[in-house]
Amino acid sequence: MPVRRLDPLLVDRIAAGEVVERPASAVKELVENALDAGATRIDVAVEQGGKSLIRVIDDGSGMDARDLTLAIERHATSKIPDGDLTSIATLGFRGEALPSIAAVADLTIETRAMGAPHGCSIRVDAGEKRGLSASNWPRGTKIEARALFAATPARLKFLKTERTETAAIVDVVKRLAMAHPQARFSLSADSGALFDYPACGDDSARRIFQILGEEFAANAFRLEAEREGVKLSGLAGLPTYSRGNAQMQYVYVNGRPVRDKLFAGAIRAAYLDFLSADRHPIVALFIECDPRSVDVNVHPAKAEVRFADPGLVRGLVVGALKQTLAEKSHRSADTNARAAIDVLARGNGAQYRAPAPANWSLPRSPYAPAGFEDQPQAAFEAGAPMADSRAHNAPAQEPESPLGAARAQLHETYIIAQTQDGLVIVDQHAAHERIVYEKLKRQREEAGVARQMLLIPAVVELDESRMNALAPALNELAAFGLALETFGPGAMLVRETPALLGEVDCKRLVEDIADILAEEGDARGLSRRLDHVLATCACHHSVRAGRRLSAPEMNALLREMETTPGAAQCNHGRPTYIELKLADIEKLFGRR
Repeated sequence: MPVRRLDPLLVDRIAAGEVVERPASAVKELVENALDAGATRIDVAVEQGGKSLIRVIDDGSGMDARDLTLAIERHATSKIPDGDLTSIATLGFRGEALPSIAAVADLTIETRAMGAPHGCSIRVDAGEKRGLSASNWPRGTKIEARALFAATPARLKFLKTERTETAAIVDVVKRLAMAHPQARFSLSADSGALFDYPACGDDSARRIFQILGEEFAANAFRLEAEREGVKLSGLAGLPTYSRGNAQMQYVYVNGRPVRDKLFAGAIRAAYLDFLSADRHPIVALFIECDPRSVDVNVHPAKAEVRFADPGLVRGLVVGALKQTLAEKSHRSADTNARAAIDVLARGNGAQYRAPAPANWSLPRSPYAPAGFEDQPQAAFEAGAPMADSRAHNAPAQEPESPLGAARAQLHETYIIAQTQDGLVIVDQHAAHERIVYEKLKRQREEAGVARQMLLIPAVVELDESRMNALAPALNELAAFGLALETFGPGAMLVRETPALLGEVDCKRLVEDIADILAEEGDARGLSRRLDHVLATCACHHSVRAGRRLSAPEMNALLREMETTPGAAQCNHGRPTYIELKLADIEKLFGRR
């Protein structure tokens, strides 16, 4: 078959596939145009998930007849100053949105420029122009796209259900609304109004709370940071206020919503010590930088960006989040307390069971060899404490500290502490796990984890995959107190182990660490896996559930929590304590 030029209309429809992937893509482009036009009110309406109708009305600057005629031509735009792609300050700039939508839908535009005696309108049906006419449209612009993808049935076939497509549109409009609090946004669908966000002026936090809810407001902290001309601001949720996916992460670069791997990785790295791999924080982050230092012309959807110095931006995000988390993560999400109150109100509260006095020894390390007996410990340290008395036998203490004074232990698992205005329920294992983990990290950063030398080095035989996983990490593992060296083609020699673990089962320890390191092979992944090794050691060597604690030991744990970074959650993101205010308790008994 000879080479020939494609029909211009077919070219437009092919190109439209890059810009208008689904109804939500069309909505995004139209709302961005409205914002670029200076709109202070944007009303969006859709029917059948956007397939039968998309309508966007704004009160922006509008267009005159000449601009309207050019607006539906491909690569016609008013947003690139002097053709300079390095200084883009608008959301749109490619000049592809309207012609792309017009190529795959029945598009009608009514608009009126400020000060114009009358408006004008134009219609384009699946790429065919129907001509320009006068209109009595009062102000701004109204755009209607009907029968989306009717001219490209293959694309229409692969759209998802109406509910799914509507949900995608909701997400798109919310993301744009969050970055532009100066405008009022409303969205309606077949079922009626979905939301209506009043304008908030310059109060970006208020807009964030409009979208994410007052519950997020009560469980979030503010971020403010700057480095070498790059500014970061926004709000981030407490680790205990997390989600099962990353859908609630909003990131903006110069007001443009983006979904970029750089930010996804930075957020994950910042919360690594506070959340398990299957949980994701809620954040709203705003990056402001010189437009010349970021390339937004990476993809037609404009959702990806490239920075001149990505390391600077990533470091700013990770550093700001980590620092603020260390300062704020003593707080636990108040949703946990409300959930507890709800359970108690339904009559399903925990039953107190006072433990009988008994002596007990340190919990066994997960790597302790068979027959090894742990020895009791005299004081509360990084390892598990010993208990030999009842909480109610201890002298009374004033609950002046933030986490109060220990009053009882429930089911040898939960510590009940009285605060000045309520009570705190502490998960003793989760709390001590965080304390041990932070101590290990501090040891590693300052001088390396304390280690103990084996009298007789242990030889651990490993398969090839485990050997390959361990070999690149020998120096890093030494900082954890685990000194290994190769011992022939299929074995490792263990010379030193972390002192905190006591006597260990070297074979099990080395095999477990090799399996952890094998999950990710890149350098950054190795660092994350090594932190996971440390967290695993902390988890297995902390106070276990079912261990009886004396009042001094419980109070020692509470005081340690108050000075430990991230003490409100364990290494897996579970809350370490729940605080119940006296006012809430009084409501349960009808006192309020």
